[in-house]
Amino acid sequence: MFKTMSIDFFLFTLFSSFALIASLMVISLKNAVHSVLFLILVFCNIAGLLLLFGAEFLSFMLLIVYVGAIAVLFLFVVMMLNVKAASTTINSFSVLPVGILIFLILFSQLSSTATNFDVFSLQQNELIWVSWILEKDNTTNIEVVGKVLYTHYSLLFLLSSLILLVAMIGAIVLTMHQRTDVQKQKIDIQLARSFEGAVKFITLRK
Repeated sequence: MFKTMSIDFFLFTLFSSFALIASLMVISLKNAVHSVLFLILVFCNIAGLLLLFGAEFLSFMLLIVYVGAIAVLFLFVVMMLNVKAASTTINSFSVLPVGILIFLILFSQLSSTATNFDVFSLQQNELIWVSWILEKDNTTNIEVVGKVLYTHYSLLFLLSSLILLVAMIGAIVLTMHQRTDVQKQKIDIQLARSFEGAVKFITLRK
């Protein structure tokens, strides 16, 4: 039992440390492509933490939605716009008060949450055998999340999908470059053309 607990605590420490280091690299690197890659690494570590806590549905949804869609979209947009390094240098001391304020707010939220949950007190004295045949009638994580998401938070769900749609349209508009040296079809001129002048018969000499 101690071995199982030590493995769980080791994985929790591993995922947490990698997520913290990767998140610091996201905000400290000047190369936008490298920042997006470290952001994907943060999402993967958070998915590992959720899977370790038993929220497998949220873990796989984080991988599918954030890593498979949003982060890849960020990466494509950054690579298409050719944003490699920051063009302007920002003084670190000018943004230091804002960073300290955000850190204190997040730290207060985490400390208030940690008072109700203690990782080190997770102990299991005896093995509990679970009969999965009897568990088949219970409500799964997917059903619980679906009932909450599509009832109480349906408006927020629709608003978030609208925001993602606007972001996708914005990425398409930013990456579209109107070139003047490319020959394009003019559908209105083609449709307005008379059929009499479209075909021309030529008699060749024998």
